[in-house]
Amino acid sequence: MYQKGYGIINTLAPVHVGATAGEERGNLNLIFRDQFTKTGIIPGSSIRGRLRSEMRQDEYQKYKQSEKKEEAEARTLAEVKVNKWYGNDANSSDSERTSESLVKFEYASIVWLPVFCPGQPIVWVSCPRLLKRYKRITQSKEPIPSKYTRSSNLVPLPGNKLFFNFGFLTIENHQNLSPWFPDGQELPAVVIGDDEIGMIHDMALYRQSRVALEKDQKRVADKAFFNVEALPEETILVFPVALKPDEAGEKWQPFPNAEKVNDIYLGGLESVGFGHCEIKFFILNNSQLTKV
Repeated sequence: MYQKGYGIINTLAPVHVGATAGEERGNLNLIFRDQFTKTGIIPGSSIRGRLRSEMRQDEYQKYKQSEKKEEAEARTLAEVKVNKWYGNDANSSDSERTSESLVKFEYASIVWLPVFCPGQPIVWVSCPRLLKRYKRITQSKEPIPSKYTRSSNLVPLPGNKLFFNFGFLTIENHQNLSPWFPDGQELPAVVIGDDEIGMIHDMALYRQSRVALEKDQKRVADKAFFNVEALPEETILVFPVALKPDEAGEKWQPFPNAEKVNDIYLGGLESVGFGHCEIKFFILNNSQLTKV
């Protein structure tokens, strides 16, 4: 039996998880997307890989400094600990043996996406399908807001309208949407239709054109122009976590100090300022929410 939990990701910089920049020429580096809403996702494998790397480094430092182990032994002990929680990977010395990880992740989907809206200037946008997944993951009891519902602190244009790239959107309802924000703080927000979120999402993405220069002069190299897209900063995402109890009674500790803000980098292009996120984990124990 697995304990249920979830993680909340707040992007602090544009996040690109998808095609890599590498040696592409004339390529648009697209992000991974949900097949139904066409909105950006972060695969569970990306989250697992980053947390695995963080734990490996933290455990190595602990064995090396606190327990005074030799480097080789410290790395071996750290790898054993990592394999227990996250399973073996291709680089593991035990990769020939299959082991089940004690913690499992699904993909992270958008809960709220910040979009530029004239006169606001930022509105956080979602849709019933995305909120339905958030409700299932967090086991919320709140009824899902209907489409064209705005938050109580969002002031629309005259005639209850907001302007997006496909034209004016008429707001039909308003209510307190704070229960649908993970920290309980209501932001200026609107719920739109499932068939409209993909179009709004494409308008909201962070896009950057990048070039490679000649080695000996400041000139663009031939066929060295490409674009990249990313989820914008202040995007809120959620993903489920399944946690299997450890036979030794040890608790899963993804970060060395859970009291601090857990900054982490996800995706690619970290060297040019992409991927910075804040991530928080919560475990559901008998309907009680516990922060990891």
